[in-house]
Amino acid sequence: MSTRGVIFVHSSPTAVCPHVEWAISGVLGTRVSLEWTAQPAAPGLLRTECAWSGPSGSAGAIAGALRAWQMLRFEVTEEPSPGVDGERFCHTPSLGLWRGRTSANGDIVVGEDQLRTLLHTASGSQVADRVQDLLGSAWDAALEPFRLAGDGAPVSWLHQVG
Repeated sequence: MSTRGVIFVHSSPTAVCPHVEWAISGVLGTRVSLEWTAQPAAPGLLRTECAWSGPSGSAGAIAGALRAWQMLRFEVTEEPSPGVDGERFCHTPSLGLWRGRTSANGDIVVGEDQLRTLLHTASGSQVADRVQDLLGSAWDAALEPFRLAGDGAPVSWLHQVG
């Protein structure tokens, strides 16, 4: 099943940019050349974004490949496809990697088992904090200044070959 999504590399050192392109190329099976621009929220670092298409599950593979460079700030999204939930992966150097399932409109979906576990293991005052963790709130807060710096940036399309 084929799907599509978007890769946002919010901040990367210049020396790591070719490695990011190679990692994405390896997952999508086609040569990727990204347009990098300055990241105003972090002087000296670069940012890029691109849309991709490929088999379901590619977002997880892309996020796993990019996770090799702990200094990156990135997000990878995957749209829902027939029988497969959408996903969003977020990474920051201080928080690490977060994964959430998404609905057709992009909302984070918290599963029944996640809620049951939360209710079983969290005490009253911890419930709100644990819900915020499930929703990726800390990642959203950490990435928001970097997202805003990219408003109006062009998006390129990447397609898997074969």
